[in-house]
Amino acid sequence: MKSHLAGQHDYPQFLADWSKILTQHGAVVDGSLHAPTASELEHTDVLVMYKGDAGFMTDTEQDALTAFIERGGGLISLHDSLCGPDPAYFASLVGGAKKHGEVNYTLDADVPYTIVDKANPIMRGMTDLTIVDEAFFNMTWAQSPAIHPLATATIAGTKSAGTHKGEVVPQIWTYEHTLPGGQPARAFVWMQGHIYANYANPQIEDMLLRGMAWAGHRQVDELVDYKPPVKPH
Repeated sequence: MKSHLAGQHDYPQFLADWSKILTQHGAVVDGSLHAPTASELEHTDVLVMYKGDAGFMTDTEQDALTAFIERGGGLISLHDSLCGPDPAYFASLVGGAKKHGEVNYTLDADVPYTIVDKANPIMRGMTDLTIVDEAFFNMTWAQSPAIHPLATATIAGTKSAGTHKGEVVPQIWTYEHTLPGGQPARAFVWMQGHIYANYANPQIEDMLLRGMAWAGHRQVDELVDYKPPVKPH
């Protein structure tokens, strides 16, 4: 459901738009506005999360997600889907998380990206652009292994940022890890998406498609370069 102002956190629109975008790029897509069940995840390669506060899970939902990642399932976390009551747990899945209820965001403000790994194929075509969105700070970070930052942003001097103004914080990253007894798994995180229109930025769309392919252990450009088969006459 919608939880913010018009044009913000538009989860139903994301589900509709990105189901179509991914299908057009050759992916087999299923999606919902509820947490995925174990049976839904059984044949899933990559789980894309945009719904805010995804860290709030029942034991059953958490068990299903953990089993998915133990199988090597890929995880995409967009905006504040990495927010919840136990940031240490969620950081163990995606590399970084923030605690629900803490002031750890800038609200609407400039987010000036500095691409810190220009050679990474996920960031091909991305420039040091500035978007108006929401950046996060005061994060709980996984340490062993740590994240691999792809882009950072300087925290804007908004009222909510307070003394965090000027801090340089990763906003786009990859995370490779293996849960105990599991298979190697990958996560890709883009911390923006507060302003829904930013998904339509061509640089960001291609970046997300590459991150999704990478998280699924596929060739990074597989979705971006997909060409539908030619229909016979």
